[in-house]
Amino acid sequence: MRLENPQGIIGWYGYENDTPSPDEATVPEMVPGFVAPAEAQKTEPDKNTYLVLKDQKGADDSYDYGTHFLFQGHENAAANTTSQKQGYFTRINLDADTRHRVTLMATHDNTGAPLATIDGSTWDPFAQRLLFTTENAGAPTYAATASYPSTVEDVSGALGRGGYEGIQNDSAGDIWIVEDIGGAVKPGSIAARMPNGFVYRYVPRQASDLHNGKLQVLQVLNDAGQPVTFESQATFPSPDQTALRTYGKTFDTKWVTIHDTAVDGTAPFNANVLAKAAHGTPFKRPENGVFRPGIGFREFYFDETGDTNATSSENGDPETGAGGAGGWASIFKLVQQDPSANVGRLSLFYEGNQKVAGLDNIQFLSRDVLLAVEDAGDTLHMQRKALDSGYAFDVTVDYSNTDNQPIRWLAEGRDPSATLDSAGGGFGKNDGDNEITGAHVSDGDSSIHGILGAKLPHFGHDGWRWFWTQQHGDNITWEVLPASRSDRED
Repeated sequence: MRLENPQGIIGWYGYENDTPSPDEATVPEMVPGFVAPAEAQKTEPDKNTYLVLKDQKGADDSYDYGTHFLFQGHENAAANTTSQKQGYFTRINLDADTRHRVTLMATHDNTGAPLATIDGSTWDPFAQRLLFTTENAGAPTYAATASYPSTVEDVSGALGRGGYEGIQNDSAGDIWIVEDIGGAVKPGSIAARMPNGFVYRYVPRQASDLHNGKLQVLQVLNDAGQPVTFESQATFPSPDQTALRTYGKTFDTKWVTIHDTAVDGTAPFNANVLAKAAHGTPFKRPENGVFRPGIGFREFYFDETGDTNATSSENGDPETGAGGAGGWASIFKLVQQDPSANVGRLSLFYEGNQKVAGLDNIQFLSRDVLLAVEDAGDTLHMQRKALDSGYAFDVTVDYSNTDNQPIRWLAEGRDPSATLDSAGGGFGKNDGDNEITGAHVSDGDSSIHGILGAKLPHFGHDGWRWFWTQQHGDNITWEVLPASRSDRED
């Protein structure tokens, strides 16, 4: 779909026009030809944020854009003249006609610097800003206005930089960040990678302050009361790593401050380096985290993608996951007295297996139903002969009992464009198989009462909507609609 306000090669939702169609130069080459196969760069729209806002403008001053909007950053881009990838974010205008459906919101920050490519997003109602992560320790963390044109600011002098992906507010104004960084393969193992991404909490001086505050890292203590660290999980096998991923065990946690703007200043910093130095606890590519809704932000669930390789020495049993150390995937549950508490308890909620592996985005559909979607990757797709799926977990169920299994709500398959990419190696620039991302359930409330986790979701009622994106391939963003009465009767 065309953007209403293209800039250079940025003119289509999901594609850039770095490789024009030979038949029409204003259109990107979406289907490679046979003589000299080439393909336009795909932009991979990622996590979605839904907001209901009044008086929003776009590129057409005379047009009424409505009140329902879906924002997303784009994770990939073609390199510009300085060999950098030009990032940006868009807004889907859900009430608009086709010509005005998608607005390009920003390509540069308030200093004129090009945006980095973007991964995670959320709405901070205290600061009245969209927050964007870049999954890159060398790139900023951003705060952006929701109005058009958006003003984008680098806030990594307080929030830090890292392989940040998931980002989420709590009711106290804190910001929880989950870092997706893969580690090196462990010596003596097959394809088992070291845990290397952390869970962070930014505690602002005041709830709306994105420039002054403390960044903390989650530290988990083992049975001996010692921190589970990067070093203690770097060996194969690692008793600490295996214990954390064992059903029935619970571990004490605490938050450790790694950066305080009042002491350390406001220059951008690498959070991953500081987290390791402070003996924070890394996980195997943790991706996203969410609060269980309606219980006062006392339970935080986060997942780790794992190794996405069926040969990993840390996978555990292919059917049950038993004996594994996070190789397939894991979901953890952190319980605290309140979101600002400095201590808590961590336990394993779910250990993956070959069928349910490579978990990425998670999102609550109701108080008890947690959605989790796969990003298993081309290698594991081929190994297990199955593409990505989305699953629904009941958080009141004990998944250590193998009779209890999550329910699959989506079998994504592979769209024609991704099929061509898989066969053609992405034509040197694009990924192959489709990935499920951006699973998002919200009523769009932009006030502090609308923070995800504050209300009980009521999908299909009271304005609650459900979105997800079929990343890679044609990069289509979907809305899930509740079944009509006649559908349910069938």
